[in-house]
Parts: sequence; C-alpha cells; structure tokens
Amino acid sequence: MAVEVSVIATSSLGDRSYLATDGRIAVVVDPQRDIDRVLDLAGRLGVRVTHVVETHIHNDYVSGGLELARITGAEYLVAAADTVAFTRRPVADGDEVEISDVLRLRVLATPGHTFHHLSYVLDERAGDGGWTPVGVFTGGSLLFGTTGRTDLLGKQYADELAHHQHASAQRLADLLPDGTQVWPTHGFGSFCSASQADAPESTIGRERTANPALQLAADEFVTETLAGLDAYPAYYAHMGVANSAGPAPVDLTPVARADAAELRERVAAGQWVVDLRHRKAYASSHLAGTVSLGLDGPMSTWLGWLIDWGVPITLLAETPEQVADAQRELVRIGIDRPAAAATGQPRDWAGDAGQLRELAVADFPALAAAQTGNVPAGLPEPAAVLDVRLTNEWRDSHLEGAVHIPLPELPDRLAEVPEGAVWVHCGSGYRASVAASLLANAGRQVVLVDDSFAHAGPAGVALVSGA
Repeated sequence: MAVEVSVIATSSLGDRSYLATDGRIAVVVDPQRDIDRVLDLAGRLGVRVTHVVETHIHNDYVSGGLELARITGAEYLVAAADTVAFTRRPVADGDEVEISDVLRLRVLATPGHTFHHLSYVLDERAGDGGWTPVGVFTGGSLLFGTTGRTDLLGKQYADELAHHQHASAQRLADLLPDGTQVWPTHGFGSFCSASQADAPESTIGRERTANPALQLAADEFVTETLAGLDAYPAYYAHMGVANSAGPAPVDLTPVARADAAELRERVAAGQWVVDLRHRKAYASSHLAGTVSLGLDGPMSTWLGWLIDWGVPITLLAETPEQVADAQRELVRIGIDRPAAAATGQPRDWAGDAGQLRELAVADFPALAAAQTGNVPAGLPEPAAVLDVRLTNEWRDSHLEGAVHIPLPELPDRLAEVPEGAVWVHCGSGYRASVAASLLANAGRQVVLVDDSFAHAGPAGVALVSGA
C-alpha cells in the first residue's frame, strides 16, 4: 500500500495535525491535546501508532504528543536541543527514523519559528529499494505562501530568527524535489503564521513560485516579515511552558451545573460568564454582565487572549453538546476545567426578567445614514465609532474619524472610549460583539455593527486607506 497521510484539522486555532501510515502502522505529527480524534482515526484506519513527533515546542496550543505516546506506547520524538521535563527520544538534524520497512522520517533542522525547530521528510520505499521523498512536515517553517512568525520567543530574537527562517526555507527547497508535498502545522488562520496567504495544499514546486521566503533575498524577506508582524494572543506565554513541562491528560467530563442564583453571584463577583450562542441570539436577549463569545468563531483564541490567566470561567449555551464543544476548544489552550456551566435560554439563567438585556444592532448602511443625520429608528446617534480590529487591519484601511482600540486592549482601555453612544465594528461582527458586550457591562450605551468591513465603503462610509 502507498503511504496515506490524513489531516486532522483544528480550524478554530488555524492548525493541522497529521497521521501518516503504510496501512499497518502510523506516525502522528504535532497532535493537538484532545487526542481522542487521533485515536479514533487510527482505529477507523486499523493502524497502530508507533511514533509521535513534534516539529517544535508549540506556542499556540498545548500538545497532546506526550499523552498520545503514553497511551499508544509510541516513541516520542522531540528536538534534542529542547529542554523538557519528560522522557522522549531526542532527535537532531541528519537523524533517520525507520517507521516501517516502507516508511522513513528524515530529520532536518529548520530554525526560524523557534531556534530548535525541526522538519521531517517522509520517505517511501521505492521499487528499486531506495527511498523517495513523498512530503515534508514543516510545522511552523515553510507554510503555504508564507512562513511561521519569528517573534514568539521575544521581539529581541525576531530579526535573528527571521534570517534563520529564510535560510531554512531555502534549505528545504534545495534538498527536496518540486513534487514533494508540503504539510505545515500552522498557517490556516493561526496567529503563528507571519501572514494569512493560505492554500488548500501545496508542494515545494508551488512554494518556489509563491512563497516570499523563496522569492526574496534574505534582507528583503526579513524586512518584509518583521513589518508584517502584529499582536498575538496573550495566552501564548503559557503554551511553551506547559509543553516543556509535559501537559497533563485532559478531562472532558461535564462541569458543574450553575443555577440562576449562582450565575448571578458569579456575574456580581466580576467573573467571566461567557455566552456561547451566536451574536444575533445574544443581541436579542442575554443575561446582564455576560460576554458574547460565540462558538461560531474562534472563541478560545479571544477568550484566552482577553482573560487574566487562571480566572474562573462559566459557560452558557443552548445545549450540553455546545458546552462540551467549548470545553474541547479550551483544553487546547490550557484552560482545563471551567468553573461551571448552564444550558437553555437566557430566561432560564435569570432569576428575574430584570437581569435580561438586549443589544442594539446595526449595519454599515445604517451607520452611513446615521453619520449624515438620518439615524435609523430605535438607534442612538453615534457619538463615537470604535474599531476593535488589530493594528495591521487598521493601517490597511479604516473608517474616517473612528477611534481605534484593538479588542485585546479594550478591557484595560475602556476609559479611553469617548462619552456617549458608541457604535462598534470589526471585520465581520464577531469581535465587535465581544467588544459591545464588554462596553455594555461597563455601563456604556453601545450599538453593535454586525456587518463585514468590506461593505463599509460601498455603503457610503468614508474610509482612510494606508494610514
């Protein structure tokens, strides 16, 4: 049987894990912490996992590699140069690892995303007894049309690592033929990616024509890469530490149930009570003091970014299944056990109707009308327009006269939001809903602009570009 490589996507974090098999045994690359997905896949394929490999100590999620290796008895391959608190098979540049009589991994040092980053070339036994490269697991090195960002170990290393990143991409292109598949871990919306130039799949040959790391000279690549770096989630500071120490097994059993009285106490205590429903449902009716973070978007990324690490988190959802989905999302970034949860509808979570709130909603045509004095019925005149997108988005284009406070900074900068009714927008409505709930909880009059930023200009809202 020819080699088969399966993708295990974690779209909420913009990452991919892989399972490669010859039909009997398998190697797993960069597994997420909820390893039941990997075990289920191996079971469906009828294969035994004998090797688990990490391309690097991850900064954006807690790895499931250690636990997967423990459960399956597989060898756990981690860079020899990385200091870790657990037993693993240390590997380094030039090592060859025989997976089976028809599959082999070759270890290549590809520093850049981290100092000790490794890529793994997957070779298949050819008919003449030699080895043929099928693909390369590139982790956070060579991505689809971009590379992994180089500032996660600290801004002081970003320039040095960017030079390493360029050299590593060149090395991969020099060593491997054009038809070699490229299998990155990051780059599918992940903040570990230097940009978001993604594709469904790629090869070394395609990257030669599409990837700046293979198109630009080193200094030009470094300048462009560093200029494009924006903020990344605050919880990243905890991921590398957890992965080096050796993550504990996950516990996805149901959390304690909270009744209306307990929910009221948690809100009054200033704890994070998170409404997982879609923002439209939240706007229609929600429990006062809660924060809108719908499961339809990157809930764990923004929650992990906004909270003070370790604070109690309570989850509100329509069904137990949605709470379970949220738990799975949260353990991937090291938030292991929510304090409590409740299911149903807002009326079930409120002790009385006075605890329920609505959120005013508009779109960009409504904002354009309001800015010319034709305020739509039922909406307040905008005293300020707040843009909560990230800095690079703002620099690319923004609304004339808008106030810019990136969402991750908003909890600490609420006092900077001008007085009066605030209309808040982002790129799609998701982050604006989070911001609107935070503003409303602070006693502000707020309107959620639930619309795509691409609609702003055509709607007649004045834009400023390239600032």
